[in-house]
Amino acid sequence: MKPHEWFVEHRVDYAAGILEADDAAAFEAHLAGCEACRQEIARIEADLAWLPMGAPPVPPRPGLRRRIVEHVLDGRRRVPAWAAPAALAASLLLALGVGWMAQGQRASLRRELAVERARVAALEDTLSVMRQAGRVLYADLEMGGARGALVIFADEKTHRWSVVVHGLPPAPGGERYQFWFITEDGMVRGAQVPASEDRPMMFTTGMPERGGSVMGAALTVEPAGADDGPPRGKQLAHLML
Repeated sequence: MKPHEWFVEHRVDYAAGILEADDAAAFEAHLAGCEACRQEIARIEADLAWLPMGAPPVPPRPGLRRRIVEHVLDGRRRVPAWAAPAALAASLLLALGVGWMAQGQRASLRRELAVERARVAALEDTLSVMRQAGRVLYADLEMGGARGALVIFADEKTHRWSVVVHGLPPAPGGERYQFWFITEDGMVRGAQVPASEDRPMMFTTGMPERGGSVMGAALTVEPAGADDGPPRGKQLAHLML
């Protein structure tokens, strides 16, 4: 019994009629009990309908292929018997490849568009918070000889912050930048902050669900594997509301 992945990989081969007889028989037996494969085969066959080979084949007269080949080549050389079927199969596979490539490109473009829409929505959210910010907090940053800043735009109505970090180099190997909320019950982890000296890092965040009232914020350099507990690394900024 062949695994289902084999049938998924050979759907196009079955639809194109290029499977060996035993494999084609196994595929037909599988189709009797697999709705997903039946639907996919129907879709592939519909995609192939525009090809000349989508029409029902008509058997040629005996010897017609040989006479055509000899006439075209003027008797100077003979073409192997397998050449014509191989050329047709190659043309079909090329057409299939182009079709699947186009389909993959469309799917890739749809994914990229979705990512860009999400990014625009996030930027719009960030800008709305910055426009309505009732308080702006600022701290200078210094790391590895580079100087930057941490800026927080705090919207006191929605309790959302837009945070901007700029001028920091990438974190040293095995470490990362970590944003913290200072609450009445202690330090609560916020977002991890990737950094680049070439462009600022900006994100918008709501208040943490635990820790009580937020009293400020901090930025530290933490070990890359530290995902819980209090700050362990160097503190770069400490801001109080």
